[in-house]
Amino acid sequence: MPDYTKAAIARLIDHTLLAPTATRADIVALVAEAAELGAYSVCVSPSFLPFDSASMPIAAVCGFPSGKHATAIKAAEAKLAVAAGASEIDLVIDVGAAIAGEWSYVRQQIARVREEIGAAVLKVIIESAALTDRQIVNACQSAAAAGADFVKTSTGFHPAGGASVAAVRLMRETVGDQLGVKASGGIRDAATAIAMVEAGANRLGLSATRAVLAGLPD
Repeated sequence: MPDYTKAAIARLIDHTLLAPTATRADIVALVAEAAELGAYSVCVSPSFLPFDSASMPIAAVCGFPSGKHATAIKAAEAKLAVAAGASEIDLVIDVGAAIAGEWSYVRQQIARVREEIGAAVLKVIIESAALTDRQIVNACQSAAAAGADFVKTSTGFHPAGGASVAAVRLMRETVGDQLGVKASGGIRDAATAIAMVEAGANRLGLSATRAVLAGLPD
């Protein structure tokens, strides 16, 4: 049977705080809470780096939340974040370019960031709720071709919405075992988290980590 205990699900979680109003004190509290709950990592805005994560991996977002940044800016932001202690980068694609079918440009941006961050884990946020199924497939294929390690559903900031079971399933079908799939955006209870894992997610981006884990057995 699948392991949906608190500890097992916690090991999939990037405990996340990306609110524009977040303070450094909030990040200290985030790290402490992540350690208490057994989360895999914390995910933060790069302006907070460096900080002591108590040996827990740090993910930093890049081109967040719009993705409408020049390639050189995204590459520099990611490189600086890794130099300051991030071991994972969550990169937002140019969603408009994806909608317009400008896949060469999308791949170019991802590949440039990949080049700048060395061995760091690269997760590519495709903003799946804003894309058609065909665009989701193309975005995932572009991420894979450009050297990404994960594809990720959402920033959690787009008006179209966050993660959906259907999108996660399609993303997993597209990348197979080649890449990880991170579900993020709007996951606020245990049932939704489990549904995402069952659909193929092997990482979860959560700000409601405590509430999600509270709904799971020990």
